Amino acid sequence: MPKVFKIILFLFLIFIIGLLVFLFIGKATPAENITWGAVFSQKQAELLGLDWRANYLAILDDLQVKNLKLVAYWDSIEKEPGVFDFADLDWQIEQAEKRGAEVLLVIGRKVPRWPECHIPDWAKNLSQEDFNKKLLNYLEQVVLRYRDYSAIKMWQVENEPFFPFGDNCPLISGKDIKKEIDLVKSLDPEKRPVVVSESGEFPFWFKAAKYGDMVGHTLYRVVWSSDFKFYFRPPFPPVFYHRKAWLIGKLFNKKVICVELQAEPWGQTLLSDSPLEEQEKTMDLQKIRKIIQYAKDTGTDTFYLWGSEWWYWMKEKQNQPEIWNEIKNLLMQ
Repeated sequence: MPKVFKIILFLFLIFIIGLLVFLFIGKATPAENITWGAVFSQKQAELLGLDWRANYLAILDDLQVKNLKLVAYWDSIEKEPGVFDFADLDWQIEQAEKRGAEVLLVIGRKVPRWPECHIPDWAKNLSQEDFNKKLLNYLEQVVLRYRDYSAIKMWQVENEPFFPFGDNCPLISGKDIKKEIDLVKSLDPEKRPVVVSESGEFPFWFKAAKYGDMVGHTLYRVVWSSDFKFYFRPPFPPVFYHRKAWLIGKLFNKKVICVELQAEPWGQTLLSDSPLEEQEKTMDLQKIRKIIQYAKDTGTDTFYLWGSEWWYWMKEKQNQPEIWNEIKNLLMQ
């Protein structure tokens, strides 16, 4: 083996070992003040057979959530080309504004909940050029609709756009993300921050930091692996997220928040099709408590809890209010 190759290999091994030590060894100091919020999806509430308005009002009035992540679904708002129905989302944002809650609004073609890409049927077979024009027109209508609401505090453009996840949901290029973000910024006189999100577990979030004003990441602790057919617990310690956020701060001078903290099951099927016994394999009251503590140990100061529809479903449909009450106690701290 040539000497130069040995030196390169040695340096590479040193780099890998150093990287592993950096990401896996150590502890983060919990943030002094943590902002807890919740994600709400009208679609998910409906899939669980809930009165979605009652679910939403309970989040606002019983849990008293003051930081909400809401979703603008393209296939719900523009069911026919050029015909926009904002009634349901108007109501959600108006109710939040009445109560002084702040909203992170997710917009785009790829937004939270399966199948990830929520594209109207009429747009699915358009040419790429026509699709992009229709998407940008839709984004323009959404921003113009909601830019004057004081409740809107941030925009999130697309959901994990660079992560390959979803049903027939291709990756979104950096070029397209930039076009969408530039459009949003040009239309918003308040210049609200634009969040770009990444999977918490895999990339270094550099691409999100390149395009967004803020980086949002997900955080999941117990999931079903459809590739390997077993339940999987990501092997990352809390400091893993802390160090990645530190890098973003140092290299890009941008804040990192958790836009999706697991607080519901992730099983083999959609939650609406999963029996309780299966759900409990990935989420129950004790697991919720462990995840909350894990989240605190990352040092992050902002979390949006994922699962508000499921907590309500457990309380109203299963007569098990314990998780709902646990979240309520957390938010009252």
